[in-house]
Amino acid sequence: MKVTQAEFTISAVAPKQYPAENLPEIALAGRSNVGKSSFINKMINRKALARTSSKPGKTQTLNYYFINEFFYFVDVPGYGYAKVSKTEREAWGKMMETYFSEREPLRATILVVDIRHKPTNDDVMMYDFLKHYQIPVMIIATKLDKIKKGQVNKQVKLIKETLAVEPEDQVIPFSSETAQGKETAWQVIQSYLA
Repeated sequence: MKVTQAEFTISAVAPKQYPAENLPEIALAGRSNVGKSSFINKMINRKALARTSSKPGKTQTLNYYFINEFFYFVDVPGYGYAKVSKTEREAWGKMMETYFSEREPLRATILVVDIRHKPTNDDVMMYDFLKHYQIPVMIIATKLDKIKKGQVNKQVKLIKETLAVEPEDQVIPFSSETAQGKETAWQVIQSYLA
């Protein structure tokens, strides 16, 4: 997909703030600091539309990015970050559950994991949660440029086994540095939007 238009439109915390026009949405979930913003920026050829931060736990709202006047990327708060109060974590949990369980235009979720590491318990919980709501999941394994070529298959296998990835869901190795995996990611996203 050639991205000709991309803009940040709204930070939402409740359904009444979600965009009203019912266009398709692709959500992005993942641990704090796993590289969701870098993924969005690479996919849309923009340096800094999605704000990246060295401080984990920065995204605390559902951030909507309008792409090609056709669909939204929805960046959801990162999970698994310890320095957030219990109350805040519970509020995020409620907000995310409401979004994932009730949002009609949601077509699929991109679960972003780090290819260098075994997925965390939080990643496993997130995958199971999405499958519970029967939401199609594409797993993006970021930081591909940080491992040797010979390790890729081993790491992908580890991700598939740890998450117990279902046959219909793909794991795509991806690099925000080199754009490796970008074409494949767009093909899968377009199949969800069709």
